[in-house]
Formats: sequence, structure tokens, C-alpha cells
Amino acid sequence: MANYKSNSNDGLYARARARTSQPRTQTKEQDQVVNVGSMDYAIYAVVVILTLIGVVMVFSASYVTAASRVRFNNDPFYFLVRNGIMATLGFIAMNIMATISYENLKRTAPIIFVGTLGLLGAVMVIGITTQGATRWIPLPMGQAFQPSELAKAASIIMMAYLIDRNPKRLYTWRGLIFMGLVLGAITAMVAYGGMSQALIVAAVGFGMIFVASLHIMRFVMGGVAGVSALVGYLWYDSVFGDGFRGARFRAWLDPWAYPGTAGFQLIQSLYAIASGGLFGAGIGQSRQATFVPESHHDIIFAIIVEELGLIGAGTIMLLFCILIWRGIKVALNANDTFAAMTAIGIVLTIGLQALINIAVTSNSIPNTGVTLPFISYGGTSLVVSMGLIGVLLNISKYTKKKDR
Repeated sequence: MANYKSNSNDGLYARARARTSQPRTQTKEQDQVVNVGSMDYAIYAVVVILTLIGVVMVFSASYVTAASRVRFNNDPFYFLVRNGIMATLGFIAMNIMATISYENLKRTAPIIFVGTLGLLGAVMVIGITTQGATRWIPLPMGQAFQPSELAKAASIIMMAYLIDRNPKRLYTWRGLIFMGLVLGAITAMVAYGGMSQALIVAAVGFGMIFVASLHIMRFVMGGVAGVSALVGYLWYDSVFGDGFRGARFRAWLDPWAYPGTAGFQLIQSLYAIASGGLFGAGIGQSRQATFVPESHHDIIFAIIVEELGLIGAGTIMLLFCILIWRGIKVALNANDTFAAMTAIGIVLTIGLQALINIAVTSNSIPNTGVTLPFISYGGTSLVVSMGLIGVLLNISKYTKKKDR
């Protein structure tokens, strides 16, 4: 297959060479060779470590609550067993996706995207509501599936597909509007079940377009406009409205002004962080786990700080940094545009979720329902996140290197 060459205006990842997932024989006169080797085991190891930490910390944060409540059958291992099962399924998904060539995702991207839109539509019809949010499709044996998590993967694959098909589409306003409409369609359907998930989908898609385009100022202006609109909406809702988003915004500004309502979770989270010290109280020794709502889910990082201290929390943050660094390296060395953009989307998804979760826990930003990847309790989130890492591992097998 002949090399794909583009001019200097084709953007960072539009300069990728021949689109193939198979090894090729090249002569020394050619400046690029495609190496087919082993996957990035650093990424593999980091994800396995984070997942194991998650299984332990979910149990540590939940066993007292689970043992004291009838709806959990007074079983202290209630969440441990379920989280262990989902971690096992995630491990299987990661290894399967690491084996299947990413070229299959490229060929089926539109089908995956439309199918995900169908599942999001099904949520509106048969979805079940939990804690005020309708995000889940009921499954047999009391289980549920959350299509908004799958939407993150589908939007990444579809945006990478569109950029790969025609990189020059991003050079015109017409092309940008088209990309925005595709991204907006899935974002709007995800927003039905929760604004925080929709913001993740929109931010990741926006970030992928930004990376692929040369027109930086367009995105700077768009980003400023988007953030300004969001802040303006939250301010308006907090001052003139009575919605829960406005309440969360007010609680973020001063959680102690709302100790029994919107500020309660934040206050308990800050107490947990403040009591952690350098080495923490030890695994299973949290005093705040029974007070912090969703201590095994959205606010689990606070329990990690309390039980493992600054050293343990810093180690987890370092692991995420290593994962992001290795993921960016995979994207830069990717074999083609689709692979590069998919890798960028996966890195943005994992990195952005981790950043938001930690920021919420420390009250650096208003409270949102975003999980900590690989660590928080949540079956669909864990399996999809590990599946995406499997795709990243597969991409890492096929790299470009200069032959000098």
C-alpha cells in the first residue's frame, strides 16, 4: 500500500503514513517503517495496579455501610463481590480489545455510533431512575447497564473516524459545524441522563478536534464562550433558580453554609482529606466512610487520602500521570490518523475524569457525578474504561519509527 503524504497544512495527525495494521517491508530509501511489536506493558501494568487498588478501596469504603443496611442484605462483602466480578469482566474486555485490531473499529465506527444512539434512546423509554438520574437500562438478575459510559467510547471512535476520513474538513467552518453537529447529537442524548457525563463527552470530542486542527484561535474562542456560558448558567441557577445544580454551585462557594443539604458531602469529604496526614489511618480505618455519601463511588478519593495519606494518594496520582504520558506517547507514534486520534480521545477521557473527580473531592470545582477511573465503584464505567485501555494497547503495537 502506498504511503499517504500530505502537505504541511494537514495538521498534526493528518501527516500519518500508510493506513495498515500489518507489518510491511520497506527499503532504506524510505524514511518511515511500521514496526509491529508487543503492546505497551507499562500501560497494562498501571491499569492493573489501579484496578486492584480500586477493588480494595471500594471494599474498605463500603463494608461498614453494606453490613448495616438491609437493602445490601447486611452483607459486608456486597460491593466487594460485585466490584470484583466487574473488574474481572473489565480485565477480560481489556485483553480482548488488545488482541482485536483497531482497524475493525475503524470499519464499524458508524455502526457503533448509531447503535449507541439507539441505546441512549432506549434509556428515555425503559430507563430506570436512581437518585434522581435516569441513566440505566435494566438487565436480568437485578443488574443494569449505563449507555452513557458506552457513549464516551462511541464518540471517540466516531470523531477519530471522521477526522481520518477527511482531515481537511476541519479547515472550514462548514466542516467544523458538521463535526459539532455529530458530537452534539450524542452529547444531547447523554445529557438526558446527566449533565456531568455529557460535559465529558463534549469536552473529549472538542479536544480531539482541537488536536487535529491548525486553527487554534477558533477553539480558544469557542472554549472561552463555552466555559463562560456554563459558568453563567450555574451563577444564574444559584442566584435565581432552585435547581440542584445551582445548589451545588452555592455549596462549592461555601459548603459550611449548607451543612445539612448540598454542602454535607463536601464537608465530610474535606474532613476525610484533612485527617489523612502523611501516611493515613490505614486501610479499613476510615472514620468518614460511614458519613460521606457515595464514599465508594464519586468521593472515594477522599477515603483514599484518609486511609493511605498523602503518600498513597500521591502514588495514585502518579500512576495516572504515567498512564497519560504513555498514552500520549502511543498517540504520537501511532500508525495512522485514526489510531492517533483514538489514542488521544482515550487519554483525554481517562485524564479528564481523574482530574475532575480529584478536583471535586478537594472542592476545587463544583460537585459533579464523575467517577475515578478504575477505582470508583461502577460496573459499566469500569468495563468500558478497561475496554478502551485495551484499544490503546492494541494501537501501541503498531508504531512508526524513522529509519536512518
